[in-house]
Amino acid sequence: MKIQQIFQKVEGSVINMKSVDLREKYLSFFEGKGHKRLPSSSLIPENDPTVLFTTAGMQQFKRYYLFPDEAPATRVVTCQKCVRTGDIEEVGDPTHVTMLEMLGNFSFGYPKHKGAYFKEEAIQLAWKFLTQELKVDKSRVYATYFTGENGVPADEESLRILKTIDGLDDIRPQGFEDNFWSLGTEGSPGGPCVEFYIDSVEVWNLVFNEYVMKDGVYELSDIKGIDTGMGLERLVAKMNNVESVYLTDLFELEHKKLHDFLSVESPIDERIVLDHIRAAVFMINDGIEPSNKGQGYILRRLIRRAVVKARNLKINSNFASELADGVFDTFPNYEFKKDKIKSELKKEESKFRLTLESGLKLINSQTSLSGRVLFDLHQTFGIPLEVALEEIQNTGKTVDPSSIEEFHILSKEHQDKSRTASAGMFKGGLADNKIETTRLHTAAHLLLAALRHELNPDIEQKGSNITEERLRFDFNFPEKLTDEQIKKIEDLVNLKIEESLPVTMQELSIEEAKKSGATGSFHDKYGDTVKIFNIGNLEEPFSREICGGPHVENTSELGHFKITKEESSSAGVRRIKAILN
Repeated sequence: MKIQQIFQKVEGSVINMKSVDLREKYLSFFEGKGHKRLPSSSLIPENDPTVLFTTAGMQQFKRYYLFPDEAPATRVVTCQKCVRTGDIEEVGDPTHVTMLEMLGNFSFGYPKHKGAYFKEEAIQLAWKFLTQELKVDKSRVYATYFTGENGVPADEESLRILKTIDGLDDIRPQGFEDNFWSLGTEGSPGGPCVEFYIDSVEVWNLVFNEYVMKDGVYELSDIKGIDTGMGLERLVAKMNNVESVYLTDLFELEHKKLHDFLSVESPIDERIVLDHIRAAVFMINDGIEPSNKGQGYILRRLIRRAVVKARNLKINSNFASELADGVFDTFPNYEFKKDKIKSELKKEESKFRLTLESGLKLINSQTSLSGRVLFDLHQTFGIPLEVALEEIQNTGKTVDPSSIEEFHILSKEHQDKSRTASAGMFKGGLADNKIETTRLHTAAHLLLAALRHELNPDIEQKGSNITEERLRFDFNFPEKLTDEQIKKIEDLVNLKIEESLPVTMQELSIEEAKKSGATGSFHDKYGDTVKIFNIGNLEEPFSREICGGPHVENTSELGHFKITKEESSSAGVRRIKAILN
């Protein structure tokens, strides 16, 4: 099938709307309704060790549903990049992708905050955007509402509102699993949903956060909020009447690059390759590197799975960095670290091709594929289980379920012995708890305080990654730092190290923590108390931050602080890399 045919719209298509136009139309529409446009946050969650990636548009706003006074605006609209790996086996079908853009409009503090809104306005705005702004035929749309379950009553209010909408003739009840959203953790917000479908494909989920979980029971909250999410990929497909998200302009330029390498065609394999490389590009751009743990392991799995699928297409040479150019071209207004991304893709692909060939020889030499063989493929050759199983299937061999069970037992034993960080994250989101990492973690607190002192007191941490070799710290600032500014920041941090300031911890209630002037995030704890780390005199410390990670007892333990690089991370966000000598 020729590339021109692949991207030809189905018969009867009358709409041709590019993703860049649709994205802007959504953001502008809600800006016109009083929403503050905010940039996408990083794929690396900020101060949230409960998840590896940003998976939803609301993730950066979780705290505001409980503490709306802290929100940057009562109404917010974003287009948030997300990574979801829970449906990875479905990637390649018409609707599922690993990296997606989530369009979302949000409201905090209803009914107490001026300008906040709830169910009626959220539903009406969604209907108006779909049927008036996008001119979707009303007959193509149906809605669902929560019918009540798990001790939570039916959302009769939303049903009443939906029934008043002219042209919405199909309203369907759904249960807890489909139409109730919650983190499921103590003290977290949640609520019923209204979902809009176009041609029987879910495109928009409106969550009405009106409950809080207390002692395992959902109780009505005095503060209510709106959280919506609409996948851009699915919406673009529907607005262009194509049968798959992979037939939209979001994948077209990348597919043209892939087409240069193809010897045989296999639509599913092609889609998986396109999806995984696109996700890898965005992950590397946000600072993730291939590794054997955490986020880096997911990245490595995606790249390696793409290479395996490319082999099915008879692609036997490096291709990933070329496909990255297609991703860059698809998002011309996005600030990509192109050299870094292409370098990491080339390095990981080349390395895996060597180990893959050795692993395939092992597969072909075996008459019985035991759990030990599967474990060796993973541990020695770096081939993930699902990749090994796909390759085994391609050879015509089968694997007994007991072998997979044996693989998991051996993997668990290995993890217990090695005590690697892949079994979990240390408090504070650190990669490990070595003394070098702990020192750099404390240095990051000094760095933030110095940035506020030298540049702007409103500076906030926007992301961090700390290893035993270096710290990486993202913060909001509109312009590149001068050499003079960098030196002043370095000097101030080193002065505080030389002053041998004590590092002390307090446990305070949330309200006491706020009154004390502590800065930071309450995202990862909704309980009664939080930990506050003070650097310096308790009455007037140089730094006072909410934190759950390990720290040294005195700044004199840190050594000499040196900033090695200052660069842009994303729009309005700068990045500093630093070391301790």
